[in-house]
Amino acid sequence: MPFINTKVSVRMTHEQEIKVKERLGKAIACIPGKSESWLMCQFQDECRLYFKGDNTKPTAFVEVKIYGDASDSAYDALTGEITKILGEELGIPADRVYVQYEPCAHWGWNGSNF
Repeated sequence: MPFINTKVSVRMTHEQEIKVKERLGKAIACIPGKSESWLMCQFQDECRLYFKGDNTKPTAFVEVKIYGDASDSAYDALTGEITKILGEELGIPADRVYVQYEPCAHWGWNGSNF
């Protein structure tokens, strides 16, 4: 039950959004037990993001919420994949990307909780 919310300062075309979504769907497997079959994604482009007081360079903030928890090495691997994807698909350098992880003990779906 992962959710990835991606906010970027650049404009995303529909094709770029689909490509990033597909690649995030593969990357979520860095977290053991997680797969695209349960992944929900949200994209917000053209966000006014300031990093180090500057909003003139491509920037991203990515929130990853998962049911349960994962190891530090799994989070490290996913951060590497996320920054690679955003760099290759949207031209956002890794040093302009923050990734926040939020493990959740309770997750609701289909009228009940896991």
